[in-house]
Amino acid sequence: MAVSRAVFLASVSLLAFSPAFGAEKQAAFSLYDTPKYKAGFDHFEYVNPDAPKGGTVKLAETGTFDSVNPFILKGVKAPGIGDTFETLMVSSLDEPMSMYGLIAEDITVADDHLSATFDIRKEAKWHDGTPITAEDVVFSFETLKNKGDPTYKILYTPITGCVKAGERAVTFTFADAKNKELPMIAAQMPILSKAYYATHDFEKTTLDAPMGSGPYVVDKVEQGRSITYKLVTDYWGRNLAVNKGLYNFATMRYDMYRDENVTLEALKAGEYDFRREYIARNWATAYDTPAIKAGKLLKREIPDKTPQGMQAFIYNTRKDKFSDPRVREAIDMSLDYEWVNKNIFYGAYLRNASFFENTEFQSTDVPKGLELELLKPFAKDLPPALFTTPFHNPVTDGSGTDRSNLLKAQKLLEDAGWVIKDGKRVNAKGEPLSIEFLLRQPTMERVIGPMRQNLERLGVTATIRNVDDSQYQKRTDEGDFDIVSIWINRGVFYPGNEQTALWDSSQADVKGGNNLGGVKNPAVDAMLKVLTTAKDKNELLAAGRALDRILLWEHYVIPNWHSGSFRVAYWDKFGLPKVLPKYNLGFSTWWVKDAKAAEPAK
Repeated sequence: MAVSRAVFLASVSLLAFSPAFGAEKQAAFSLYDTPKYKAGFDHFEYVNPDAPKGGTVKLAETGTFDSVNPFILKGVKAPGIGDTFETLMVSSLDEPMSMYGLIAEDITVADDHLSATFDIRKEAKWHDGTPITAEDVVFSFETLKNKGDPTYKILYTPITGCVKAGERAVTFTFADAKNKELPMIAAQMPILSKAYYATHDFEKTTLDAPMGSGPYVVDKVEQGRSITYKLVTDYWGRNLAVNKGLYNFATMRYDMYRDENVTLEALKAGEYDFRREYIARNWATAYDTPAIKAGKLLKREIPDKTPQGMQAFIYNTRKDKFSDPRVREAIDMSLDYEWVNKNIFYGAYLRNASFFENTEFQSTDVPKGLELELLKPFAKDLPPALFTTPFHNPVTDGSGTDRSNLLKAQKLLEDAGWVIKDGKRVNAKGEPLSIEFLLRQPTMERVIGPMRQNLERLGVTATIRNVDDSQYQKRTDEGDFDIVSIWINRGVFYPGNEQTALWDSSQADVKGGNNLGGVKNPAVDAMLKVLTTAKDKNELLAAGRALDRILLWEHYVIPNWHSGSFRVAYWDKFGLPKVLPKYNLGFSTWWVKDAKAAEPAK
């Protein structure tokens, strides 16, 4: 599936705090904790540093693509393209908030927190063998901020400049010393080749791979059908501690499938090698094959300790019919999650109850202490229950016939001015309440079907529209939808600047922005301001929990569900490290056991 802006944004955000960095060079740093790996470490704990390089791996994605330019809004991006580019620093996969040098060998954060300087490694090279320079970094900042996907502009707005500070050094300057996240945002900026873009248009979609510096290079592209990457044999960063034991496949090919069911059947037929299973029904019923029984195709659940964030249906609150939280709450009550989990998901999931699920920022109980103080100025504009009652999703007895929530929903709709006339729910103007679920994959239809039945009982017409990836992106970019699916904040240990892009009023009408729901809420804006300027972790926790609480009680989304494990199926051709990363599946640490082994029998 093509990577969405929300997923991208969650993946680039890393935040924590430190009382002070001190103006000294650091090869590794954390904004809150002490880095796990000390200077001079040889490799990450979760890799096999002696993993063999070689072999071909075939992967699959459901959807399509029409561009290998991942940095602009236009186009549907090819899967795997991120492995051809690099950032100044990288995070490890077994600790919450630490970063280690990649293109940059170290970072120096000024005592006043208004600047950070990175020293570029002498050995850092582009795929054509030319060195990565300070000019490349400056060019990357200016280009991404001014011409890239709107996400970059949002992230880099608090970064006031990037200048060459020596032969191989660059200095980023920051607008606000209180925003401790900014050095990390700079460290995670993808680096582009200035020389390459002197003769290529950055703002156009393309199927000609841009110049990169990462472990892989694009080898072959069949538009919308497949893309193949090959390992760079003389990759400059191969022996760095942060890369040892990673990127072991000589060739990776992604084949695109139009239908999720066809994709699954292709795995069982040996058409590709590895699959993450997101559909509980498939996991429970679709893998009873001879290859599984013979131990040739392996089915495994790997623990997932990653923060789960929020997977949900999100309302487009720009539309008048969704402007009242009582309407949104009533529609939420049409989802009988207990029945769905038992009958459709085989009891495999837990329902999401927070935008920061599985982290200490999840709001619980009722607001107290500093969180309460932050919320009090907005008491007249927030739901009174927010201050007196812990938030809980609506619950049924799971029978499929429990009507208690529908009765509550009916009352909410009537209170909001939507009454029944001739069997239809209408407002004072006589306009009917109708809902369209916009999907790009049909897998959610089984969930929406029972919701539609319940909504019809309430007099609400609900429909489903499936569109292809390009149309889906166009419609979400332009805010042309009623309800769509999101999955945000997955992997975010400490919420920070990325939350502004997701929820701030200033982002609600940005074309192609990440505030998909069009949320405009002064209380949300205020919590975001505290969140991004918090002076210590206590203030950060209070603001994060308050933000979570407001978003929940305003019913901007219909929460979905999450699993505590990675469900994977793969042909028995892979070797895995003895220690797996705590916060990631870590597929980049795997290797082909015998590069000369035959492919799975078809």
